[in-house]
Amino acid sequence: MSPQLTLQTPLELPPSEVPHYLDQLWSGDQESSIGAHTFCLLIWQPAWVEQQLVRTGRLGGPIMGVQRDEVEKAGRKAVLDLDLPLSTPPLGSSVSNSLAKIDGSQTSDDLRGQHVDGALSALRPRRLITLAPSLDSSRPLETLVAAYCPLPEEGGGTVACGDVVVLRGGTGALREGLNTLQPLLPEDLPSWVWWNGPLDESPELLEQLSIAPRRLILDSALGDPSYCLTLLANRLASGQAVNDLNWLRLGSWHQTLAMVFDPPQRRDALSHVVQLDIDVEGDHPVQGLLLASWIADRLGWTLKTTHRHEAKTSDSTISAVFQRPDGTEVPLRVSPVPMGQPSIHPGQIVGLRIISKPEQGGAMCVILCAESGGCMRLEAGGMASMELVEEVVPLLHTHVEADMARLLEGGHDSSNPLLAAAAPLAAKLLS
Repeated sequence: MSPQLTLQTPLELPPSEVPHYLDQLWSGDQESSIGAHTFCLLIWQPAWVEQQLVRTGRLGGPIMGVQRDEVEKAGRKAVLDLDLPLSTPPLGSSVSNSLAKIDGSQTSDDLRGQHVDGALSALRPRRLITLAPSLDSSRPLETLVAAYCPLPEEGGGTVACGDVVVLRGGTGALREGLNTLQPLLPEDLPSWVWWNGPLDESPELLEQLSIAPRRLILDSALGDPSYCLTLLANRLASGQAVNDLNWLRLGSWHQTLAMVFDPPQRRDALSHVVQLDIDVEGDHPVQGLLLASWIADRLGWTLKTTHRHEAKTSDSTISAVFQRPDGTEVPLRVSPVPMGQPSIHPGQIVGLRIISKPEQGGAMCVILCAESGGCMRLEAGGMASMELVEEVVPLLHTHVEADMARLLEGGHDSSNPLLAAAAPLAAKLLS
């Protein structure tokens, strides 16, 4: 989707002059300039893979910092050219780290923060502040400011309804420029911090940016799995409003599973589950662990033991044992599955199997699978003697900007209570 907002030519200003410039822009003397009374969004936007693809000549500029199809296509080609495992996510850290070892000096315009994705611009934020770290860690701080307004066909005219601020430079320069941010976030508007990168990079900067009462949006699919879950659980425990895009993508799995067990004749089966298996793409198990923890929390299971196979082995399956309220043990396995065409989001669930054996009545096996993967792997193991229920989960194959728009459109001024209950348990599964 193309941007719905027209941007004026960005003006480069010294950081100290930015607050005064914006105050003048929205001053009461400007009768035709009315700032939208919506929200502010502060974005950490490294776009490391896109920067490396441009630098090595594998992608033409400009650098825009959004998950467009051209970047995904070039990332998938790089996975093949660099002889990385086929299950490597095309926009993941493995791709950017491998590209960093290749010579290249191509340059291009950097439009991060100046290109507003249509899904986000439709919400008409009052202020978008983008921190755009450069591959060159010594690059000095640059600060750009621009006002934007709706296109005439979208119901706008000359009324400026928001502005964008871009801080660009090396990570060190961005850290020094953080003092610029506080005056730019009006106290009368809610402020969100979207950390659009690996959670284990620049942890001190993440800590400084996401201070309460700012609301934090992160993606637990990005970064070391143990670090992601620990950070998520700790932030939720602190009482801060936290939303996880990886959890948001689980919505279809939650809904489909609930529909399967909604018929009255199946509800009793939930109290007699004896096995839970979840397959995930590649070696990032966080989404699978979050789903397993949600199921365990809803059914009142307690965690007894957990085991993660050593990373040096070919099998990185996570095994655990839960205990039902009646004392029966329920084994869990979260297994990696190699995929030739993985999602742009690491570790997406491929399939799920729940086996239930009531004391009276027939055994039941429920298998859910994604559209991109078959159910055959989960059908093995004596299914013939059970009632077999198979469903294909309708998934949204969306870029991260569309996921962000879905989250922001729903308000979410507090943490999801189901996520708050599942995240600590998921973190224990990796401890």
